Amino acid sequence: MTDKTHRRPQAFRLDDPGVVLAEEGQPTPRGAVVVTPTASLPEMAEEVALPPAPAKTSRWGVLFWSGLGGLVSLGLGLAVARLVEDLFARADWLGYVGLGFASVFVVACLGLLAREMFGLMRLRTLNNLRERAAKALEKDDRRIAEGVTKELITLSRASPGLLRARTELSSHLDAIIDGADLIRLTERHLMSPLDAEATRLVSNAAKRVSVVTAVSPRAAVDLVFVALTAVGLIRRLALLYGGRPGTLGMVRLFRQVIAHLAVTGGMAASDSLIQQVIGHGLAAKLSARLGEGVVNGLLTARLGLAAIEVTRPLPFAALPAPALSDVASGLITRDPAGKEPAAKKVTEKDPSPN
Repeated sequence: MTDKTHRRPQAFRLDDPGVVLAEEGQPTPRGAVVVTPTASLPEMAEEVALPPAPAKTSRWGVLFWSGLGGLVSLGLGLAVARLVEDLFARADWLGYVGLGFASVFVVACLGLLAREMFGLMRLRTLNNLRERAAKALEKDDRRIAEGVTKELITLSRASPGLLRARTELSSHLDAIIDGADLIRLTERHLMSPLDAEATRLVSNAAKRVSVVTAVSPRAAVDLVFVALTAVGLIRRLALLYGGRPGTLGMVRLFRQVIAHLAVTGGMAASDSLIQQVIGHGLAAKLSARLGEGVVNGLLTARLGLAAIEVTRPLPFAALPAPALSDVASGLITRDPAGKEPAAKKVTEKDPSPN
């Protein structure tokens, strides 16, 4: 029976002159210790989940909207020119008044177009920052991390509440910190107060939707209120994290949020709060309208969580991402025994006399 002994692998220093780092098939000096490098080493990188990038419009779509926009602009320009000519034909002062209104209209259109372009560029900047931060976390790149931190400090100058955080973070830029650690430090300083405010906004929106849906007499009113609340919530979250979305920016941002919900599976059945609702049969215990209000509130909360991940300029690495139970805890609460929903429990009064 052969005695098998387990021996520890021998360690060599690469700066030792007796150790030769050789590729396969390369001649080596006699008596030297040959160390063959491995073909590929798995990267021990931290996986950071990123929201999906906004879908790119096809060329045919760009051509379609460009042609339609050009035709509408030419038609509108011809209509305005004909109106001004008719006003001049009636009286000179009417023509000059119409020309002045047309000039104001053109200037306003240029201003709105510039604002829309600025909003789209700011959203693109936030998406770029998030992708670069994830790359810095993956590769531990100090140069990329320092660039992301400086840009975030510049973008956050519009928030007076982050003055102390910016000052402390700027003092760490000259320190010897790895790239991944610098991204985490930036997230703790700049994103922590913003995340708390974003969680509060989503929670308040979910509560409003739940209450209005429960007391509203018509489904059309519920639909309009939920849609307006969702759009307003996404806009406030974008403004909170440094975005300035206009109309086109909101359309793109809403599409990105819906795409993120589709990728993540929407309101997952594994969420503890959803299990609580299903497990206790809330819709059966409470009135139908109240149960519908709670479900709509949960949907609004889930949409708000997706909007946070889409509008946040940094991925969640050092700080935990807010969960559904954090933003929708006011919709359903449990009693100390943990058996029944305490805040929403309905008690029936005994109609029989004592």
